[in-house]
Amino acid sequence: MTDSSVTKAMRKDWDARAQKNAFHYIASWRREWDDDSFFASGEEDFARLVAPVLQRCRLPASGRAMLELGCGAGRMTHSFAKRFERVYAFDLSSEMLQRARTMQKERANILWLLGNGADLSCIASGSLDFVFSYLVLQHLPEEALAFRYVHELLRVLRPGGAFLFQFNGGLAPTMNLRGRVAWGIVDALWSVRLRDISRWVAGVFGFDACAAGKSWRGAAIAGQTMRENVRAAGGEIRELSGENTPMTWCCGVATGKQG
Repeated sequence: MTDSSVTKAMRKDWDARAQKNAFHYIASWRREWDDDSFFASGEEDFARLVAPVLQRCRLPASGRAMLELGCGAGRMTHSFAKRFERVYAFDLSSEMLQRARTMQKERANILWLLGNGADLSCIASGSLDFVFSYLVLQHLPEEALAFRYVHELLRVLRPGGAFLFQFNGGLAPTMNLRGRVAWGIVDALWSVRLRDISRWVAGVFGFDACAAGKSWRGAAIAGQTMRENVRAAGGEIRELSGENTPMTWCCGVATGKQG
């Protein structure tokens, strides 16, 4: 598929997931969430996943302006809004953003932005202090899309600004041969634009039809490959943790020097 068709397919998939059960598809370790527990989990993840890493890397956990790539319904966005003067919250799904805006109307320092699936062109280069992404890059169907966003995250950071993002670095199979073949069929149908058939086949195999396709089971990326792309984009990695697992975290600073 071309970039535009991939973006359209991803947007449709995430709008459908938001309509069915937004909280679950954002934080899929629980089927049912209420508003309080959902946003509390975001604050817990800030304390568990963000603050310790920034502290180890000697980077600030607050500042003037930051960007969250893939904010969904704002599970963690409200945590950043407590600590940063301005938060730019991007998501590809208008349905997710509508839920976020409705539930967090009192947060005047959050700017909810509908992403185009390709770049962060509405944000000026070198204008932000911190960029963050969690449970997002792992869903992108192609390595090239993930690398494009990594380059964009580094572009919008000021020199010395911090980045922290998670990606799927687990290249080893996580299911048996039968499961891999079944998901391969589902993914192949999605990739040739047979989205409805892909969902139907996923249901036949006993999978969650809303999780069908490469917009859910995205591309895995080797740690070394990510290192090379971060350096090329003008980033200095301070910590790469969880390497070779689905929960690989990359933390560092922008140097302002690409290539």
